[in-house]
Amino acid sequence: MNKKLITSDGDVYVGTGFGADREVVCELVFNTSMAGYQEIVSDPSYTDQAVVMTYPLIGNYGMTDDDDESKVPSIGGMIVRDYNDAPSNFRYTKTLSEVLEENGIPGISGIDTRMLTKSIRDIGSRRAIITDADTTVEEAIKKINDTPVPHDAVSRVSCKKRFYSRTPDPKYNVVVIDCGVKLNIIRSLNDAHCNVTVVPYDTPAEEIFFMKPDGVLLSNGPGDPEDVLPVIETAKNLIGNIPIFGICLGHQILSIAYGASTYKLKFGHRGGNHPVMDLRTQKIDITSQNHSYAVDERSLEGTKLRVSHKNLLDDTVEGVFCREDLAFGVQYHPEAAPGPEDSGYLFERFIDNIETFKTMRLMTNRRR
Repeated sequence: MNKKLITSDGDVYVGTGFGADREVVCELVFNTSMAGYQEIVSDPSYTDQAVVMTYPLIGNYGMTDDDDESKVPSIGGMIVRDYNDAPSNFRYTKTLSEVLEENGIPGISGIDTRMLTKSIRDIGSRRAIITDADTTVEEAIKKINDTPVPHDAVSRVSCKKRFYSRTPDPKYNVVVIDCGVKLNIIRSLNDAHCNVTVVPYDTPAEEIFFMKPDGVLLSNGPGDPEDVLPVIETAKNLIGNIPIFGICLGHQILSIAYGASTYKLKFGHRGGNHPVMDLRTQKIDITSQNHSYAVDERSLEGTKLRVSHKNLLDDTVEGVFCREDLAFGVQYHPEAAPGPEDSGYLFERFIDNIETFKTMRLMTNRRR
């Protein structure tokens, strides 16, 4: 028992370290998924967050290169009940601990994750430190208070230059604004016959228009959406001029660009078991989610956006759309992997908007 997890309000959990042997201060969150720890570790949306896994056994199937959601993991830390360092999986190439160690990410096992999850649920997400077992509570709290809260997460995880992902049978060209995009979003667009150009988060609208894409996707990513001013400004200039699809952080950014606001949830939504209703069809999807912020429904009044989806657990906004501008966003992940595939049709909806926009533009050109 060589490590401690100490929260900003003085709770102490003693466990055994794995991964990188270093001290970090992170925001504490929990995830209720029963599988997919590799995708969680490699999801850029978890930047600067220490994730408590409610499923007890982690590490048992190792890590497989083909399943990564990003090339360089940026998660803050992993907190688990039981860690297995002897995977049983013919596809695995490294253990979870090896990947964490290579990327400077600490983990701690052997603690009561049920108690910690209940604490986060009851009190809310808060900051904590993973540190050596001999660190006192007073020392830990001082280190937490002395560590500034980061506001540059998107700039750290976004690509530094554009890159491409092509499909053998292309019908459309889509630009993805990378706020921390998961690779499976790009794969899903490729599967929908889209050649994809991924651009850095601070790419201006003028440069995107120069590429002449058929549609633009605002990606998921970490942190407070109000911090990502370059993307908000770009989205404002894109609205009405091209079909837009926002996922997770991209959904929040799209809403802010229309004049809405966001707020931080008590402990966020993370896991593959959230029921969401499509208000237009009354169909309920089981969704995979990962976010700390939500769009304030009251702030949508007076904007051109309408609510399309609602979370049935807490009634938060899960989707918005503007039919006139062919723009929509969802708070959850239709590309979830592994996870429920109920909402994969949203990529088809994006393609339908692209086709509608092409038809409208063709009719306008004929009138001229």
